[in-house]
Amino acid sequence: MTTTPRPTLTLSSTVLDAPDAVELADFYRRLLGWEPVQEEPDWVKLLPPGGGSGLSFQTAKPYVPPVWPAALGDQLMMLHLDFEVTDLEAAVAHAVAEGARPAEFQPQHDVRVLFDPAGHPFCLFVSDRMPGEPPAISPEWVAEQAREIAGQDRVTVRDAVAPDPGGTARRSEPDTVS
Repeated sequence: MTTTPRPTLTLSSTVLDAPDAVELADFYRRLLGWEPVQEEPDWVKLLPPGGGSGLSFQTAKPYVPPVWPAALGDQLMMLHLDFEVTDLEAAVAHAVAEGARPAEFQPQHDVRVLFDPAGHPFCLFVSDRMPGEPPAISPEWVAEQAREIAGQDRVTVRDAVAPDPGGTARRSEPDTVS
């Protein structure tokens, strides 16, 4: 059996659609401190200062923001971005000051789900490798989140890809964003 050698593939960028690529790129530029390396009216690419893969933004006028957490029939997210932070409170405050909006539903005590100005969900999280204790979580908060999850008609990835023809499948636990 003859095999063709695999070509070198390097992830250059993750591309986010938006109603206005320039506007969304500006939000992430302010959030991350990355500078544009390519700017066109409907396309912007940002790279981190130390190198690595970047974020690109393209204008897509028919863009519809996802609903999170999703229910049957909602626009599903195709991906989300995770950003590891050392100070969750400070990172959330910075993101909100730059134009992000916190999601109403927060699935974990050491993760915060926010939406960028175009409605893409992204997560800020504290790694368990970080020194110190994760942010405190109260039993009341856990109970409130559990009640909210139980009261929602949620969709599993399996149901979204291959819906139950009888419509009887219910999910037992929520998918989280991170």
